[in-house]
Amino acid sequence: MPSRATTRRIVLAVFALAVVLAGIGWATRPKAVRVAVASVQSGDVAATVSNTRAGTVDACNRARLAPPLGGQIARLPVRKGDAVKKGDVLLELWNDDVRAQVELQGRDRVAADARTREACATADVAVREAKRAARLLADRLISEEQAERAAGEAESRTAACSAARENARVADARVDVARANLERTILRAPFDGVIAEINGELGEFVTPSPVGVPTPPTVDVVDNSCLYISAPIDEVDAPAVRAGQRARITLDAFPGKQFPGFVRRVAPYVLDAEKQARTVEIEAEIENPQASNLLPGYSADVEVILDTRTGVLRVPTQAVIEGGRVLLLDEAAGVLRRRDVRIGVANWEHTEVVEGLQAGDLVVLSLDREGVVDGARAARELSAARP
Repeated sequence: MPSRATTRRIVLAVFALAVVLAGIGWATRPKAVRVAVASVQSGDVAATVSNTRAGTVDACNRARLAPPLGGQIARLPVRKGDAVKKGDVLLELWNDDVRAQVELQGRDRVAADARTREACATADVAVREAKRAARLLADRLISEEQAERAAGEAESRTAACSAARENARVADARVDVARANLERTILRAPFDGVIAEINGELGEFVTPSPVGVPTPPTVDVVDNSCLYISAPIDEVDAPAVRAGQRARITLDAFPGKQFPGFVRRVAPYVLDAEKQARTVEIEAEIENPQASNLLPGYSADVEVILDTRTGVLRVPTQAVIEGGRVLLLDEAAGVLRRRDVRIGVANWEHTEVVEGLQAGDLVVLSLDREGVVDGARAARELSAARP
């Protein structure tokens, strides 16, 4: 039987071995992985669909104008950037000859009016004479021949009056033709807008575009009070999009800013230019574009809002694992734990959580980091927490 001293030595040796083994285990244990987390909180979540390729900002009203006739620019009262009203003169070709035609036809119209008054006054006199002759014939004071002559004269003069009136109408039409020819030498603003481009200088000659050959416009007028984005939506998402739905619009020229808008049109056909990516064109109008000095031509993206949930629990969408799961950081235990959740509406930024989480839970964002798995030891990145 071992002595008490021997037993003590054995106990001490076993204790020392246990301490050594514990130290080795502690030194070789897996290190806690650092993870970025976000706290589950209440907020709003909107289900959206977005365009598959960048759209383009365009004006609801835009006119690329060119005179229908060739000629020399005699007046150019506007410059790029000028605001114009509907009907303002933008450009006028040399047209002295046409103006002379308008003046000539106008004077001819005055002469035609005078001839009409003369002919009709003579006709009135002839009609009265014919009536007087008819009374005299009834009293047998003149011959039947004289009465017939007076009636024929009245009929002839009345016809001459009618012809004069028709000639006056013809003169009116000639004046209208001359004025129309004059207007063909003048470009006027078709609506209120801004001059975007001018291709021509005072004294230069301009020619109309040949049929089927596109040429730069002489004057480009844009109405900046109404702007819209034309963008393609994937055919899978298109059935849920309707005219009148709200939209959020972002532009590369204004990073970090969103512009409110609404869907004003959904194309009734599918574009199949790319066989593997068929799309439906939509148009989203920007509300109050003048407030932000937006211009046609910017590239833009459109998010159409299909449904909105307010005051619901939400998590960043990047924290959701396919199949409806998340990883939670249990700070008290220092480990990661998998949690199955039921999700609701979602977008690229936030996802609604219907069941499985509560406010304050810490969901892991850095899912692609090595070692981030269920049951792993983990600690929060000090700068990573966010709502």
